[in-house]
This record gives sequence, C-alpha cells and structure tokens, in this order.
Amino acid sequence: MTAVELPEPSGKVALITGASRGIGYGVAEAFVARGDRVVITGRNEDALKEAVEKLGADRAVGVAGKAHDEAHRVTVVERAMETFGRVDFLVNNAGTNPVFGPIADLDLDVARKVFETNVVSALGFAQLTWKAWQKDNGGAIVNIASVAGVSASPFIGAYGISKAAMINLTLQLAHEFAPVVRVNSIAPAVVKTKFAQALYEGREAEAAASYPMGRLGVPSDIGGAAAFLTSEQSDWITGQTLVVDGGIFLNAGVG
Repeated sequence: MTAVELPEPSGKVALITGASRGIGYGVAEAFVARGDRVVITGRNEDALKEAVEKLGADRAVGVAGKAHDEAHRVTVVERAMETFGRVDFLVNNAGTNPVFGPIADLDLDVARKVFETNVVSALGFAQLTWKAWQKDNGGAIVNIASVAGVSASPFIGAYGISKAAMINLTLQLAHEFAPVVRVNSIAPAVVKTKFAQALYEGREAEAAASYPMGRLGVPSDIGGAAAFLTSEQSDWITGQTLVVDGGIFLNAGVG
C-alpha cells in the first residue's frame, strides 16, 4: 500500500477488529485505498506492526489485544478518539473457531469462548463506538458473519451458531441505532486466509470447483463489500446481510 499513491484523506476513520491479516486486513486496505484512516486490532503485536507499515503509518494505527477482553476494547476506542478524534465506521471482524466436530460433543466452555469472541466482543465494540462518536455524529457498522450463520455447516456448528447470532445482532443494532447509524453484515463463504486454511489446504482446486465462480474468495472480495456498505452509495441500506459466496448457494437447488 505504501508504494501506491494514496488519495487525499477523506476525513473519515474506521475501526477494524482482527485486521492484522486475512479478511480484516483486506477491509483495512480497501478503506485506506479510498482515503480513510484506520485503527486496526489483532492479537499478534508483530503482525499488527507489519500491517500498519504496509497500510502506511500516517493512515493506520494498531492496538494489540484480544477482542473478548473488555479493557482492550475500551483502550482501542479511546486510542481512536485520542488519535483521530472520531470513529465513523466500525467493522467487527475478530473471530475464533477453536473446535471442529459435532455439537453433541462440544465442550461448553469452548462454546462460551466462541460466543465471547465472535458475538459479545462485537456488541461491546458497537456500544463503545456508539457512545464515543456515532450516536451524535452518525456512521456505519459492518459485522463480518459467515454463510455458516445462514445454513447448517457440518463440524463447525459452534462457529455457525455464533455467526447466526451476529446476523441477529445486526438486525437489533440496525433497529436501535437508526436513523443515525446504519448496521449491516457480510456473510462470506470460504475465503483464502490462514483462519480458513483447514477448509481447503491441499485441495484448493477441488474446493474451488464447487463454486460457480470457479474460485475461492480472497480478502479483497470482502474488503470491497465492506467499503460499499460504509459508502454513500449504500445510504438506504440497513439491517441487511450481504452474502458474498462466489455463488455456492446456487448449488443448493441443483440435483
């Protein structure tokens, strides 16, 4: 990013969680490319520093920590306000999926961890950005859900249930924050990231063949969708879930 001439700053600021790599970083790239400044979070401090360097130190600030940590969430929003004085956009991307298997055998402590990270943290960040800036100044929120939240997904049930909760959280926030703040979610299918690597590693061609578009997703696919949902072009869209899936759901009605 730093090698490319960036547009003049838009004056807008986005807070993007889980953005040191993968989908979150793809979203940060899209926002910086249109002129926004970004505050990004991630658990790995070294990876976060590298991401900030690539995005541009004059356009990005990184705050290391875990999304499920309430103190971390407070620190992130305070840092955004101290550095830039505003938080126009929030993208809740931080997520975890530490278990693979049937939910009949799911350790309930693991289930709680999944919900704390994937759902409670998103609500916590939304509450904080609403009170710090958006309530009085407007803005937009995008929650990164998953196709696993709109359809049963074998062996990642806890993750899917948490993403279904995030979609419903989107509806509730959209209702309560209107008309000042728009809230939407994105439900990606498999995107080529380290997080999803186990779903396609060693069999990418086979996995991609099941998609009508002939490929798996890449982070910029989701970055473009998030940029749209926080733009003036989507000013009359709220409470919606945009499925970005390469057409995989089309196969549900085939044969």
